[in-house]
Amino acid sequence: MTDPHDDAPDPAAGETPVDPPAVEPASGEPAASETPAAASFQFPSFDGGSSSRIASDLAMLDDVNLRVSVELGRTRMFVEDVLKLVPEAVIELDKAAGDPVDVFVNGRHVARGEVLVLNENFCVRINEIIPVSDEDD
Repeated sequence: MTDPHDDAPDPAAGETPVDPPAVEPASGEPAASETPAAASFQFPSFDGGSSSRIASDLAMLDDVNLRVSVELGRTRMFVEDVLKLVPEAVIELDKAAGDPVDVFVNGRHVARGEVLVLNENFCVRINEIIPVSDEDD
């Protein structure tokens, strides 16, 4: 009994098998006979030789001066009051002790941190890097 849905040729009935139609490659895609051999492709070298080139490129930045400033806080004063300042004068700022300080490089707000004392010197520990999109907060 034969299945009416069976499209396979019956060699006993004298039918010859039909090859499937050739599939055309998508536009822009080379046919199988046109595909270049994999051996002709050159992979980039990741052996670390380029790291010395990068290091030498960064070396040119060794003597670039950047102006780094740390803003402890802000206040508004009249010129008259500024002229009255003497050594050991206390100026009230808009931030409390322990609040994060703002770090600026060449006038651009780049980080926030906290003030520390290390070997009798003031230091700033960076706690947060400011993303470029948030710099105008």
